[in-house]
This record gives sequence, C-alpha cells and structure tokens, in this order.
Amino acid sequence: MTPLELFGLICVLAVARLALTVRVGGVRTQQPLPAEGETGAVATAPSLVVVVKEYLDAFIVAGLVALFLITFVVRTFFIPSGSMEPTLQIHDVLLVNEFEYRIAKPHDGDIVVFPPPIPTTNDFIKRLIASPGERLRVHGGIVYRDGVALREPYIEQRPAYELEVKNYGIYVDGQPLDPQMANVPPKNKWLAPDRVPEGCYFMMGDNRNNSEDSHIWGFAQAGGTFFNGLERGKKAGFTGHAFLLFWPPNRIRILK
Repeated sequence: MTPLELFGLICVLAVARLALTVRVGGVRTQQPLPAEGETGAVATAPSLVVVVKEYLDAFIVAGLVALFLITFVVRTFFIPSGSMEPTLQIHDVLLVNEFEYRIAKPHDGDIVVFPPPIPTTNDFIKRLIASPGERLRVHGGIVYRDGVALREPYIEQRPAYELEVKNYGIYVDGQPLDPQMANVPPKNKWLAPDRVPEGCYFMMGDNRNNSEDSHIWGFAQAGGTFFNGLERGKKAGFTGHAFLLFWPPNRIRILK
C-alpha cells in the first residue's frame, strides 16, 4: 500500500471514528438546560483543547486499525496489464483479502492474486476456473467444467485454443504442456488422469487470448512447493482474494 493510499484509509477510518464520537460520546459535552424557575448556565461549546483531543484520538485509532488491516488482512494490488479485461482495466487498483484463504479454500470464479510458477518478481491476478478433483475442457471457444458449459459474461472473447486436462497432463491444441517448462505434477500426485490434481488450480485471464495463464505455465498452487516447471521446488501459495475495485472512483464496485 502506498503512503497516499494508507493516508486515505486512515482518513476514512478517522471520519468514521469521529462520527461515532459525535453520535455516542458527543452527548457528554452538552449540559442540561435549567428547568423552569431555576437558574443556571446554558450549554457551552467544547473547548479547542477538547476538540483537538477528539480529532487526535480519532486519527490514532484509525492509524492503528489501518496498520492492522494492511499487515494482516488487506493489501492493494495495481493492474499492470490487460489480461483481465474487461473485468479489470490497466491502472485499476484493487483491495485483496490476504486472510480469507488461510481459513477457507478458494472457490471457482474467485479472482485470485498469486505467485505463478514462472520466474517473476510480481504476483499475477487471474480467475479461478477449476479446482482439485474437477474435470476441465475448452472446446469450440466454450469452457466446460465437469462436463457443464460455463456461462461467462465477463470474458473479452472466447478462447481461440482447444484444451483438456487428461492423461495426467494439460493438453493445448492436442499437445501436452512440457513439465520442464510448466507446472504439471508427476503421475503419482494425481488422483485421476483427467481431474485437476490435489492442491492445484487452473487459472485463466478474462481476456482469454491475451493472457499468460494456466494454458501456458500449468497449474497454480494454494500451498507447498511447485511440482514442476521453471520454479520447481520453490514456495507456492495464494496471496489473496481480490474483492473490491476501489480506484478510479468511477469504477468502484465489489468484485464477484
């Protein structure tokens, strides 16, 4: 998270904190009006010191909450390419839940941030298309999962390639991906020759014909180390689930 984004998050939390102070704690700054026939001073406005303390308190609490969130729960992710168009555009900024996959498994359709099984310093972001134990096929521009055609209104265009998980491999246009180049587990890691292996996930970009994804580099993994390919033996895992597009302002929305 950049300093500007952190400052913005703190400001939002501070405003929320101040609003809560006004609704809940603000009553204490008011003095009761004297009853009929009684004498007494009318309510006075809170002093400058009290106001400053309330604002300072709000920003301290907001800063602590923001620090906790960016350390353990959420992070920002900047979209550098068009591989997820039209869902995500270049320069979009997302919020990613880093905690969710520590307690729950990913779901088909999730937009996931993860390190791919290829040499790179950047995480990738793709849509999860098939999970462990599922069958996958791309035929005639349509993706089939467990024999059922997926309804995908979010894609830019239909894939121009044929693909199938079979014979303990990923076959693209009739040719298997090379385990020396792509993360395709050895046979003893598969529960069935035509189903996604345990711990593996098939990822695709929404811009299907302009996306470097599982049809090129094989399976992503939610944990452990990569079975094969250029990053064999290196740590695998999912960074988190992208759940909110929050910049630019005209594109703010929940990601489904």
